[in-house]
Amino acid sequence: MAISLTLITNLVIAVIALLHLYILVLEMFLWEKPAGLRAFRNTPEKAAATRVLAANQGLYNGFLAAGLLWGLWLGDAGLHIKIFFLLCIAIAGIYGALTAARKIIVIQTVPAVIALGLLATT
Repeated sequence: MAISLTLITNLVIAVIALLHLYILVLEMFLWEKPAGLRAFRNTPEKAAATRVLAANQGLYNGFLAAGLLWGLWLGDAGLHIKIFFLLCIAIAGIYGALTAARKIIVIQTVPAVIALGLLATT
């Protein structure tokens, strides 16, 4: 039984959405907790000082996840929505890699570009 490329593409997009929901949780709710401190290599003092900014970033990550899930929910009609939100994620990853931490390009941009490539072939 062969798995369709469309199913694989949608699974990749769903994983990206889940990743951004996880980032939302880290940034909005766990920023000052051990998991958040480890994930972002923060000190408790720096985390306390940047808590509000992190929560704002987390909310944006939630919107990115919501957009991808919306595109998935629409099925074929959601193609352009998935493309838009994946492009947003890829660009945000590039900006984050240039301004915050280089690892962001691997965590955000690479998966988004892979998903965009898969969408282009389906």
